[in-house]
Amino acid sequence: MLKRTEPSSATLNYQVSEDEVNAIAAAIDQQELVELALALGNIPSRSGYEAEAAQYVYDWMQEEGFAPRKIAAVEHRPNIVGEYGGSAHGANLLFTAHLDTESPDFSAALDGIKYRPETVAKADWTQCWLEDNRIHGFPVTNDRGPMSCFLIAAKALKKAGIDLAGKMYLTACPGEIGPEPIEENSGIDFLGKDIGAHYLFHHGGVAPDYVVAAEGTDFGITWVGSGYALVRIRLFGDMAFTPALEHPPVEQHPNPIYRSAKVIEALHQWGLDYEQRHRFDSAGGTSLPKVQLDSVRAGVPHTFGAGTEICNLYLEVGLSPKQTIAPVIRELNGLIHNLNIGEFDIEPLVVRHGAAAEDEAVAPLNAAFAEATESVLQQPLATAHPIYSSMWRDHNVFNTQGIPAVTCGMPRSEPTPEDLVKSALIYALTALSVCGRA
Repeated sequence: MLKRTEPSSATLNYQVSEDEVNAIAAAIDQQELVELALALGNIPSRSGYEAEAAQYVYDWMQEEGFAPRKIAAVEHRPNIVGEYGGSAHGANLLFTAHLDTESPDFSAALDGIKYRPETVAKADWTQCWLEDNRIHGFPVTNDRGPMSCFLIAAKALKKAGIDLAGKMYLTACPGEIGPEPIEENSGIDFLGKDIGAHYLFHHGGVAPDYVVAAEGTDFGITWVGSGYALVRIRLFGDMAFTPALEHPPVEQHPNPIYRSAKVIEALHQWGLDYEQRHRFDSAGGTSLPKVQLDSVRAGVPHTFGAGTEICNLYLEVGLSPKQTIAPVIRELNGLIHNLNIGEFDIEPLVVRHGAAAEDEAVAPLNAAFAEATESVLQQPLATAHPIYSSMWRDHNVFNTQGIPAVTCGMPRSEPTPEDLVKSALIYALTALSVCGRA
C-alpha cells in the first residue's frame, strides 16, 4: 500500500470527561439496543437479498434524524449512509457494517451438493433470539449486532446533547460476505464486495479521516486485513469408454479425476508451508494466509460412461497485506508442473489483495479505542486474535485507499446484552474522542 499523508489538520483525540462518559452511558437503553439487533437480525438478508434490511436501517435513521440516503450500484442492494455531527472543525469517523449474512442458498439444487440436510435446517442461519442472557443467530453476530451498536452509539450521543465537531458517518453495506462472479454465475447479479463498501467509498459522498469496520473481535482491535484469491486449476485428459478401460497407473490415467488425487495431496502440503512462509506480523495484528480447496467440478453425472476430459479444482488462497497474486500463480504452476501429471492450466478467477494501515497514521484512532476500552471494560485494549486479521473485512477497502481503518467490536459468538451495551459505549466514546465536541 502506498503511504498517504496523515489527516493531521483535523482535531484529534478530544479528551472525554467523566461527566460525558456517564451521560452517554445513561443514554444507552439496553432493551432498545437488543430489540434493534434482534429486529434487524430477523430480517432475511443473505447476499443478494439485502433490500428489506437496508430499508429497515434507512427508516430507523430517518426516524432518529440522521439524514439517511441510499447509494446503490443496483437498486435492490443499496448502501445506507447516515450522518451525525460535523458542525465544527474536527476529524470525520466512518462506521461501517454489512447487511448480508452467510447462509445456505435454500435451493435444493445447490444446497444438496454442499450441505447436509440438518445443516441447512439450523435456525441460526436466519433466526435470532435471546435465551439464557445470550443472543443467538448468525445475523446478529455477523454483522447486524455491531451495526446496531454504532447506530445506538450515535443516538446516545445525540440524546446526551453532545454534538460532534467532525462528522460521524453511519453506513450499512451489502455484499461483504459475497458472492463473486465466477464462470456461468457471472454478471451484476453475482457481484458482492464491489457494490458494497467499495462502491460506497467511491460514490457515497463520504469523506472519512478514519474508519471502523464494526464486526465481532471479542473487543480486540486490528488494522490488518488479509485478502484472498480463488484459483482454478484445470487438469486435462481424454475420454475413455469404461468397458474398454485397461486401468493404467493413476498418474497415467486418461481421466484427470484420477490424477487430481496427486495434485490434491501436493496442494495440501504446499498450503501448510505457504501459511508459514507468508505469515505477516505487525503491531496491528498477525495475518496467517490459509489455503483450502473450496470446490471440485468434473464431468457430467447424467451422461456417464466415458469419464471426463476436464477436472476443475477451485483453490482458495489467503493473501497477507504484503502479497500480490502473480508470485502465487508462479508457485502453483511450478508445483503442479513438477508432478508430471500431464496437461493443466491455472487461472485466478477472483483476486482481492489485503491491506494494513500505517501504524503512525492509525495511531489516533487506536488511542481513542484504547481510552474508551479502558474506561468501559476496565482493561487494556488488546490486539485482536489472528483469525480477525487473517480474513477479509471491509476495513481493507479503506486501508487500500490510504484511509486509516480498524476492525473492532463485541464478542463474535453468543454475546450478552451487556456486551452489546459495552460495545455501543466504546463506539460512542471513540467517536467523541476522534471527532471532538462542537
